[in-house]
Amino acid sequence: MKVLVTGVAGFIGSHVAEALLDRGDFVDGIDNFDFYYDPSRKRANAARLMFSSNFTLHEADIRNTSAMARICQRGGCDAIIHLAAMVGVRHSIDRGPLYADVNVHGTVNLLEAAHKSDIPHFVFASAASVYGQTGLIPFREDDPLGHPLTPYAATKIAGEVMGHAYHNLFGISFTALRIFSTYGPRGRPDMMPYHITDCIVHGCKFDLYDTGELYRDWTYIDDVIAGILKALDNPMGYQAINIGRGEPVRMANFVHLVEKLVGKTATINFLPAPASDPPITYADIAKARDLLRFEAATSIDEGMRRFWAWYQSEVLL
Repeated sequence: MKVLVTGVAGFIGSHVAEALLDRGDFVDGIDNFDFYYDPSRKRANAARLMFSSNFTLHEADIRNTSAMARICQRGGCDAIIHLAAMVGVRHSIDRGPLYADVNVHGTVNLLEAAHKSDIPHFVFASAASVYGQTGLIPFREDDPLGHPLTPYAATKIAGEVMGHAYHNLFGISFTALRIFSTYGPRGRPDMMPYHITDCIVHGCKFDLYDTGELYRDWTYIDDVIAGILKALDNPMGYQAINIGRGEPVRMANFVHLVEKLVGKTATINFLPAPASDPPITYADIAKARDLLRFEAATSIDEGMRRFWAWYQSEVLL
């Protein structure tokens, strides 16, 4: 199989590409090495892939319509895994136009290129944030999505809706994976597992909302990759599927776990939760079990132990 992976140098994208190459697939990767966080981290991720003769890197922006058309037309790909996006829920608050441009315009460019190049299968990285602040717990794929809390969440809903339109009109198989909070080796430095660990190691104060009473459904990177590959290998027309652990963790408990791993006490600045942050994220994983035979296997204790081992070997040099 030949797969086009967007955002290939990012946290999830680099792991997806490695998994595909490990099983013998060919990967065309797209990344623009955006400055949202240090591009050198992404360059290092991409360098891990360049040793394979089955990997081709295209340094391009998904907003570039002609570039996306050209890459898809020449690639001969069997599927697209679309991970590239402007990320960061809170970062999107004052940047609605940018997030719409990258996440909506860029996604439509790829859907159009897939249609024109007869690429039959499209796996889209949606997000748990599409559910907003809902009273329906756990989050089910048939829950209404009309009340996103941030521009980021709104753009992910828009991506799912555009995917349905292209499925309806052109028969593209489109699977929207609503990925819950992902952590693990090579994790983004702005995300809480990395940020909290880094702050505790260096004795820096960090913000914690609502005295740590928010809950997040942390899902280890290996499990997320397994879910993505199962979706890739099983085109199903149009589907939206949660990819999560299904086991929310209280943030105060999460901080205590990191404190134990690092062997230091956290210095915390307690703040009220902003309007961008729901009190809980919680994946109902029944649909993933039924359709993909997928279930996240890694507990938060084991996953953070692996993350800490990576952090010690790769970050604390």
